[in-house]
Amino acid sequence: MRHSLIELEAVLAIVRCGSFRAAALDLGLSTTAISNAVGKLERELAVRLFNRTTRSVSLTHAGRIFVAQIKPAFEGIQKAMDTARSQQETPAGTLRINAFATAAREIMVPLVLTYMQRYPQVHIDLVTEGRLVDVVAAGFDLGVRRADLVPSDAIAIPLGQMQRVAVVASPGFFKDRAIPQVPQELLAYPCVRGRLPNGALLRWRFEKDGEPLQLDVEGPMTLDEASLARIAVTNGVGIGYLMEPDVRDDIAAGRLVRILEDWTPPLAPLCLYYSNRRNSSAAFQAFIALARDFAAGRLTPP
Repeated sequence: MRHSLIELEAVLAIVRCGSFRAAALDLGLSTTAISNAVGKLERELAVRLFNRTTRSVSLTHAGRIFVAQIKPAFEGIQKAMDTARSQQETPAGTLRINAFATAAREIMVPLVLTYMQRYPQVHIDLVTEGRLVDVVAAGFDLGVRRADLVPSDAIAIPLGQMQRVAVVASPGFFKDRAIPQVPQELLAYPCVRGRLPNGALLRWRFEKDGEPLQLDVEGPMTLDEASLARIAVTNGVGIGYLMEPDVRDDIAAGRLVRILEDWTPPLAPLCLYYSNRRNSSAAFQAFIALARDFAAGRLTPP
């Protein structure tokens, strides 16, 4: 009885990701391929590893024992493969990076595209999402977050990209309204509210002269995607609270008016971060070296 690594990897990916579909996306395979791999393994073992319903998947008792036994061995195989890859002289393979969408846009041209030009044999898999993830557990090589959100046990490279929030509205929105001079006045205006990945409403945070302030604004619309909020605000639905890079061009072009700028000081700078990897691939090492050059201002973007 012989099993391929993909069958074992499929089982571990389902456990890690929580579903066949998520595991398929994680491994770059189709859901059918994942299902077939698990089915083949279950037939050969003559035991069911997962309980499946249309809404959930969970390990059976036999599945829990199986995973507990194969996981350390599989991690050892992956470590051996990483060690082998570290011997490459030419960067190649795939680098997986996780980042907030705004952070990804900030590093896309000056860092990511520069890297791809220098190392065309490397495939970049850049995943953007609003929630915080454990990049190691989720199978990523690197993460990009604000410095205050980087795990304390990670190695971080400050990229020097300062983040700021911009409070904005369309020019027409203020045609018959006074412009708010302090954040508390926003409570009398329609605002486009944001929803966080965990379902909670975003509280608008401000600070001036070292005094922090948080507001629960009201408004006709609640959105969980920054690009949709930008469209709503640009079309006069209400006042928006967005990351500066997302609306920088709109402000410059006059499509949006920025207010309360003295109440939105810079946030923590962006950082590239990763776990301590002794046997990292040539592709990984090259990206880290380029990031350090970028952080030091030694990099000329394409």
